[in-house]
Amino acid sequence: MTAPGAPVLELDGATVSLGGRTVLDQVSFAVDAGQFTGLIGSNGAGKTTLLRTVLGLQRLDAGSVRVLGRPLAKRSGDVGYVPQKVLLDPDMPLRAWDLVALGLDGHRFGIPMPSKRRADAVDAMVAAVGAEGFAGARVGRLSGGEQQRVLIAHALVSRPRLLLLDEPLANLDLHSAQEVVGLLARVSRQQHVAVLLSAHDINPLLPVMDRVVYIAGGRAVCGTTEEVIREDVLSALYRHHVDVLTVHGRILVIAGAADLEHLSLGHHEVVGPEQRRHLSLPPEPAGDGG
Repeated sequence: MTAPGAPVLELDGATVSLGGRTVLDQVSFAVDAGQFTGLIGSNGAGKTTLLRTVLGLQRLDAGSVRVLGRPLAKRSGDVGYVPQKVLLDPDMPLRAWDLVALGLDGHRFGIPMPSKRRADAVDAMVAAVGAEGFAGARVGRLSGGEQQRVLIAHALVSRPRLLLLDEPLANLDLHSAQEVVGLLARVSRQQHVAVLLSAHDINPLLPVMDRVVYIAGGRAVCGTTEEVIREDVLSALYRHHVDVLTVHGRILVIAGAADLEHLSLGHHEVVGPEQRRHLSLPPEPAGDGG
């Protein structure tokens, strides 16, 4: 039994090496029930490896991961997951409603038996994510934003305590991204689900995020936005001076003055291969999309 007020997710000194390179280096943080946490970092920083570790799909070299006070077992029903890339064939005869229902019994063999309880649970989750209007449509023919709503419902219908999302905003336009973020914040509050969402851009999350885990070079810092997104904190994390600017209400993290020409207001993180050499950081590991 989990003690009242205990974190839903705890990482303590989590260390992972891939191909002889340390991808996660003694990462420690906690996520509480109903808390919305952003996992922020550039592509290849280790975000996907961290999520795979929480899912029990990546072995730890050192440290620990606990969910609800217990060591995480693979395929734990306490954890819901929305992966980064889901390819849905437009001609696949699968309705959005059916995909949500698979979140209840898709792991079992055989055809699920119809039941009112099952149908009510799916209907309730479809309504929770605002997908009633396209629940009967083929899921592969939905827009990117609509598909994300269905995938979130699929992950939440089994009532997990923790929801992990790997770059769910990456291929969405600004309006769709704002809708998805608002939806997740509402569901997190209403169902008391802890959310850990990875992204390379912190800005869409600012209105709803309780805490941020910022990861760079395999190391991480955690706290509120005001505690973490500071020049002194990020400079220590990157082991190089970093500028933090606010432009028209958007946060920009810049490696140095020479990188100003590379700025994109669509992304807070501007560290690319050239800037990474400038920062004297090791190359990112092959195969880690996060």
